[in-house]
Amino acid sequence: MHQKLETEVVVLGSGPAGYSSAFRCSDLGLDTIIIERHSKLGGVCLNVGCIPSKSLLHIAKVIRDAQDLSEAGVFFTKPIVDVKKIQTWKNNIIHKLTSGLYSMNNKRNIRFIQGKAYFEDNNNIFIEGDKNKFSISFKHAIIATGSSSIQLPSLSLQDNRIWNSTDALTFEKIPNRFLIIGGGIIGLEMATIYSALGSKVDIVDRFDMLLPLLDQDISKKYTEIINKRFNLFLDTHIKNIESKENDLIVHMEGNIKQSKHYDNILVAIGRKPNTKYLELNKIGIDLDKFGFIKVNNQLRTNISNIYAIGDVTGFPMLAHKAIHEAHIVAEVIAGKNHFYEPKAIPSVAYTDPEISWVGLNEKEAIASKINYETAIFPWSASGRANSSNCTSGMTKLIFNKENSQIIGGSIIGLNAGELINEITLAIEMGCNVEDISLTIHAHPTLSESICLAAEIFQGTITDLLNVKKVS
Repeated sequence: MHQKLETEVVVLGSGPAGYSSAFRCSDLGLDTIIIERHSKLGGVCLNVGCIPSKSLLHIAKVIRDAQDLSEAGVFFTKPIVDVKKIQTWKNNIIHKLTSGLYSMNNKRNIRFIQGKAYFEDNNNIFIEGDKNKFSISFKHAIIATGSSSIQLPSLSLQDNRIWNSTDALTFEKIPNRFLIIGGGIIGLEMATIYSALGSKVDIVDRFDMLLPLLDQDISKKYTEIINKRFNLFLDTHIKNIESKENDLIVHMEGNIKQSKHYDNILVAIGRKPNTKYLELNKIGIDLDKFGFIKVNNQLRTNISNIYAIGDVTGFPMLAHKAIHEAHIVAEVIAGKNHFYEPKAIPSVAYTDPEISWVGLNEKEAIASKINYETAIFPWSASGRANSSNCTSGMTKLIFNKENSQIIGGSIIGLNAGELINEITLAIEMGCNVEDISLTIHAHPTLSESICLAAEIFQGTITDLLNVKKVS
């Protein structure tokens, strides 16, 4: 059966970018259709990404905290891991959230069509579903099809013991020997989960430091903390993998040259945009050399009535960036003169400890020829960090010395992902050091480490020796 439909806005993809743009379009009075190739709303983030991984990371954190409390004289027996119950608990969380999306979608009278879509021309799209086929005529289209895992170029081996990130979140058993190829955010979060659940985890990464986007002191601090939990093989790559009946034999080269046996392997070397099947070449949408869709500051492609948001537009590939873009693009389509011009976008690795960063790092400040200064408050001097057993953390701020304005910041430690938002707001508002240091922060809290780092730069700190002693 072939149905022909018309709409003002068609949205391709139902992840955070897709459903947020569709919901905002509907709220602005625009007739809207969502097209999703999978059966559920929410995309990768909700179904097989952000939400399930954070659920498992919560379990890992509780296990680790329970182990650490032995130093305080509180002892727990060895945790019993029931994989089926964990998966049921995780899936219930996903179901609750997806059900909420369906409810909001239906109350907004947004039409949802499942199927694969491709452009026929600048105003028409074709959808092939399991049972029906649709042609949709539209005034505006929003491409929000997200991203997918990159496969290891040298790996031609097909073996169900070699996982991508989706496989790693839907495990049926915990591997004893587990290799993670890629030391980015996804790889490190998975290492956090599996090491807490009992796996012996190794990480191989081709770079000579973890998370090279970070300042070296932050990366070094994190590496020092996690070195006791899993093995790091940096500046190393995979030569080849042999599939045997009882295990996988991995041959490594580079800084570490060895062969090791594993039960499972996770390939987490990055993600690529989901644009291939859309037939964008048919309508002439411009892509960059990596396959990401080029857009302007109103999220328009080179075709004025077709927009793109989220992972398909490139880095940083973050859900909160996608949601912000989603609101902007809906408002632009509705006729508002809005622009996508954020000063700062925070990033978070939900590892243990968490790492977060925003704004410029030191390398970027140097490249921009900014006369900058850093201020670091060690959590070993924090009353709340000491009472919460997280003294290995630190808060780092970067200031422009010419005007004392904050231009960047990093945090490593408990709840770093929550704490970074204050620094993000400060950068967005153009705050100088006094705006932060003269704002009274609750004590004892971890967030006051931001105020105290500002006081270090200002030369008014009393919680540490004041080396500046500015009057």
